[in-house]
Amino acid sequence: MVKGISRQVIVVHSPEQKLFEQAIFILKDEAVGDVGVTDEALMQEAKRLLNSEGKSKKKRFLLWGSLWAAGGAAATVALWAIWMLL
Repeated sequence: MVKGISRQVIVVHSPEQKLFEQAIFILKDEAVGDVGVTDEALMQEAKRLLNSEGKSKKKRFLLWGSLWAAGGAAATVALWAIWMLL
């Protein structure tokens, strides 16, 4: 149980409710007190984060996996060629 803490949150409901119903974002104290930040800007930022997180991690994983596979194949060919020449 947490006592004495008041936080403001944004709740974004999922359009496709296969696994998750909603995402909850806890706002920073600076965002709450900032006069220039509108509710619409906060919702756009939350939706941007939801849409971008999984895609960038997946692309990064595929890129590094491909590089490691190519490096392993090149090392195998090089070792095989050296072994055959000796």
